[in-house]
Amino acid sequence: MTHIIQAVIFDMDGVLVDSEPFWQQAELEILSDRGVPLTFEDTLKTQGLRIDQVVTYWYQRHPWTGATPPQVADTILHRVVELIRTQGSPLPGVEQAIRTIHQRGWALGLATSSPSLLVEATLERLGLTGAFSVTRSAESLPYGKPHPQVYLDAASGLQVPPEHCMAIEDSFNGLLAAKSARMTALAVPDPHHRDDPRFVIADHRLDNLTQLTESWLDGLS
Repeated sequence: MTHIIQAVIFDMDGVLVDSEPFWQQAELEILSDRGVPLTFEDTLKTQGLRIDQVVTYWYQRHPWTGATPPQVADTILHRVVELIRTQGSPLPGVEQAIRTIHQRGWALGLATSSPSLLVEATLERLGLTGAFSVTRSAESLPYGKPHPQVYLDAASGLQVPPEHCMAIEDSFNGLLAAKSARMTALAVPDPHHRDDPRFVIADHRLDNLTQLTESWLDGLS
């Protein structure tokens, strides 16, 4: 049964901004300095996880001495913030999609595993400060995505039941979080994951947000 949509909750990294290359660059630079034999393909394994979870993942497999995992995670975060502030740009269709949803009268939220420092830097860089009624970060939660809590928190902040929210995600971990929160899940996978068979769990799929039009939204109801 299709639920009546009353709110749309965006993921941030990989949905609003093409930040994955920045995360990959920062992880490759900083984790390699710690002796982790990381490749570009390796960074795809942890896409959608909170940065402390990413660092813990690699520390468990290739432990290092010196800087602690939280210190390394913080260094990676600040490198990504620097890259976003100087190079970040919205992904195709972002402004149009937000405008279309606004015009429809649906509530708009943001739910991300990224820390609030990066959320603020990203929204400022993209000119989207104030575009979302509610922004929620999983940074202070016990678990980031694929745990659904950050999505549940965003729905609560919007005062819309989760089953009447649509989540927009680019990663499988994010999709798991949205589905676990009982939301309608729209997948907009990046090219590296477009053929991933696990995306079959999404309720809807688009190649990019330019396809999120009035007519497409009409088809949801």
